[in-house]
Amino acid sequence: MGQARATKARQSYTGAKPQKGFDMIESRIATDGRNVGGEPAPGQLAGMLNVGDVAKMLRCSTRTVYRLADSGRMPRPVKLGALVRWPRDEIEGWVADGCPNCRKAVRR
Repeated sequence: MGQARATKARQSYTGAKPQKGFDMIESRIATDGRNVGGEPAPGQLAGMLNVGDVAKMLRCSTRTVYRLADSGRMPRPVKLGALVRWPRDEIEGWVADGCPNCRKAVRR
């Protein structure tokens, strides 16, 4: 009796059963094409890079990517709620141009 109860508790803890309403959210994303579940739909961020992807492209750390963006030395990221992403074509164009400074400095 105790072992069956432990097995049932383990199944619910490990997530063996799908969450309530999850299928409905997935189908609403598929039919609408818009985000209703809190996270972007699979195709929405296809052309966007996260900080890890940008760091791999530049062969530097993620902290360096944030420093470059904050200082204006690379294109600014797009913030989607809590997500920070860079458009792939913008980063690839910036690298192809030789990584010019993106800051709009005013000279006096």
